[in-house]
Amino acid sequence: MSVRTLPLLFLNLGGEMLYILDQRLRAQNIPGDKARKVLNDIISTMFNRKFMEELFKPQELYSKKALRTVYERLAHASIMKLNQASMDKLYDLMTMAFKYQVLLCPRPKDVLLVTFNHLDTIRGFIRDSPTILQQVDETFRQLTEIYGGLSAGEFQLIRQTLLIFFQDLHIRVSMFLKDKVQNNNGRFVLPVSGPVPWGTEVPGLIRMFNNKGEEVKRIEFKHGGNYVPAPKEGSFELYGDRVLKLGTNMYSVNQPVETHMSGSSKNLASWTQESIAPNPLAKEELNFLARLMGGMEIKKPSGPEPGFRLNLFTTDEEEEQAALTRPEELSYEVINIQATQDQQRSEELARIMGEFEIMEQPRLSTSKGDDLLAMMDEL
Repeated sequence: MSVRTLPLLFLNLGGEMLYILDQRLRAQNIPGDKARKVLNDIISTMFNRKFMEELFKPQELYSKKALRTVYERLAHASIMKLNQASMDKLYDLMTMAFKYQVLLCPRPKDVLLVTFNHLDTIRGFIRDSPTILQQVDETFRQLTEIYGGLSAGEFQLIRQTLLIFFQDLHIRVSMFLKDKVQNNNGRFVLPVSGPVPWGTEVPGLIRMFNNKGEEVKRIEFKHGGNYVPAPKEGSFELYGDRVLKLGTNMYSVNQPVETHMSGSSKNLASWTQESIAPNPLAKEELNFLARLMGGMEIKKPSGPEPGFRLNLFTTDEEEEQAALTRPEELSYEVINIQATQDQQRSEELARIMGEFEIMEQPRLSTSKGDDLLAMMDEL
């Protein structure tokens, strides 16, 4: 497992979240000034300097539910609110989109180009906000500094870590199904055509050499695909042609996007196991959330500007139905892990959570740690 994977995972999933929110803001005809405020507030929080400092520290990945808590906090960093069903759908779309991109990366190193594609599009969202733009550019500089010198083997380990994180997610997405890049069981279809990875040759030729290193024979074979040479390598500079299209905004044209559970018993069992099994990294996971959330500077709405609710479904009825029919095993509502009580960490978490606005009455619990975990997941 690579300890350099978390920043790439967070930034790419965050980019997908912004794509989806932008599409839904346009689909629901939210006024332009409100839509810009929502995106600006989320991006400013996401690329906060202290937050990025914590994110870029070498560390292992944590559970899907722990990361989802951070994204839920991000999504509510402005005047926009999402209910549970819409937040579930948002996270499903984010994770499946990035999983698809990781699977289709020609080279392990190209996951960095996917990240740059996300950052390039995010820049477009905030082109009129120079302060936030500077935050994004600083993150780009950090990515270049940390990942620019990694070897192919290190990038392969990062890609493998990402695929392990996504391996049990098989949620069907209508857009992928329509484009025939996903099967009905939720698994993606890998192409056998298109450009080969940069620096490699189109398959179909076997060269044989003697003990002196001289080529003595060539044999051609049919590979069954339709491959072409890569035109050029994508740019890893601040501004440039990435060549690779993975990670660009696939929601730029308004169209409804639905998600469906694949119904795989193995998938359900995996999620159930993650939910109820004691987590040996529970304390580290709490520390991780405390550091990340402590680094977030959530701007509370000021002035008379009213908030609004964003719906990721076509109608309110569909949203309500989705909430009722979602399998309980796949619910993100509660993180069921046992954590050893640590007074200093509890005080830090209590301070951080005290800054959050909790509207619901506190529930009864036999463990103060359980209360904190439940509060995290409700934010």
